[in-house]
Amino acid sequence: MAVGLTAVLTGGLLAACSSSDDGGDGDQITLTVGVFGQFGYEEAGLYDEYMDLNPHIKIQQDSITENKDYIAQLLTRLSQGSGLADIQAIEVANIADMAGDLNARWVDFNEYEDVDTSHFAPWKLVQSTSADGRLIGLGTDIGPTAICYRKDHFEAAGLPTDREEVGALWAGDWSAYIETGEQFQENAPDGVSWVDSPGGVYNGVVSSYEERYYDAQGELIYEDSEAVQAAWELGVRTEESGLSTRQKQFTDEWDRAMANGDFATISCPAWMLGYIQEKAGDGSAGLWDAAPAPVPSNWGGAFVGVPEAGKNREEAVKLAAWLTAPEQQAKLFSERGSFPSSLEAQQESVVQEATHPYFEGMPMGEIFSSAAAEIPPTIIGPRDQLIQEAFADGLLQIAQQGESPEAAWNNTLSRIQNALDE
Repeated sequence: MAVGLTAVLTGGLLAACSSSDDGGDGDQITLTVGVFGQFGYEEAGLYDEYMDLNPHIKIQQDSITENKDYIAQLLTRLSQGSGLADIQAIEVANIADMAGDLNARWVDFNEYEDVDTSHFAPWKLVQSTSADGRLIGLGTDIGPTAICYRKDHFEAAGLPTDREEVGALWAGDWSAYIETGEQFQENAPDGVSWVDSPGGVYNGVVSSYEERYYDAQGELIYEDSEAVQAAWELGVRTEESGLSTRQKQFTDEWDRAMANGDFATISCPAWMLGYIQEKAGDGSAGLWDAAPAPVPSNWGGAFVGVPEAGKNREEAVKLAAWLTAPEQQAKLFSERGSFPSSLEAQQESVVQEATHPYFEGMPMGEIFSSAAAEIPPTIIGPRDQLIQEAFADGLLQIAQQGESPEAAWNNTLSRIQNALDE
């Protein structure tokens, strides 16, 4: 679920061409890329383009569906120093771990003079830089967030369908988004809920804050965090008002709910557009649209890094830099909806003027560029993903098992503390 870019780097092409360590035959080098989900590079044709430009390179991708399985494998292989791909994707929730105690396991892109980092958003570079200044990841996408909605369901419930009117329903206030849902539910089509998941509401809200689980000093603050409290309370309200399909995101059941049109809205970072298109299918083309989120936020995004234990570090660095260069990031957005982490790419006309045919020409460039200009530079800590998933799962205990909000909150805090102590 992420993205990529252009700038073929020169020098050292022959240095890694020996058949003893290149993974290929003769002068051809095989570069392996490890990713999670549908990262977008292969789907957008970027690998094929790079191989056409560099005939001595063959690229093979290995994708694991869920990041939790991917990161578990990556951590094991990093600790063993073997079995690693030449390039490995890193989800933003895991970047603090990689730039922290594990930073020596990755090459430092600062050591490669042809790697241009000047075009990246500064806060994206900060996230992948170690305390001693080593840059271990190049940013792919970021996740400026909108609200995607089903126009047919809105019309059936008597709500406006024009995106400007829709955005005005909840502008500036996540509580207004839930209030609109309560209004929708009174006249909703049979079997249709306002929102996909209480976890989706939680993720959308919590991602609009700079401090979530850690403060600027790196101290854990999740128990008393304003962001967590606000997101949790709205997630609870979602369930108490009966607005959710009560599904866990990124499961088969959730995918089926999307395909069946079982919910009307979803917190929708740019990378979600491609996911909706794939899972909702051709039968839902033209039914979806998007409006600005109540408050600008950033949910998700990723990086690519080159492990020190990789076989072809020089060539892998060149490919990583090319995939994350402005031209490729712009192309990936136009093809897959993954919004660039490159400020230069963000200004390209292909980004600013991009529309999405599946969403009936929705001006995704305009919507997500406006959101990206206002998102806060989120502080990322080493256990962000564990904590975020625990709170989303805690809301599911209310939704699926009938736990009281107080019991679910206390149980969630206990599960987080136990996991942190391991």
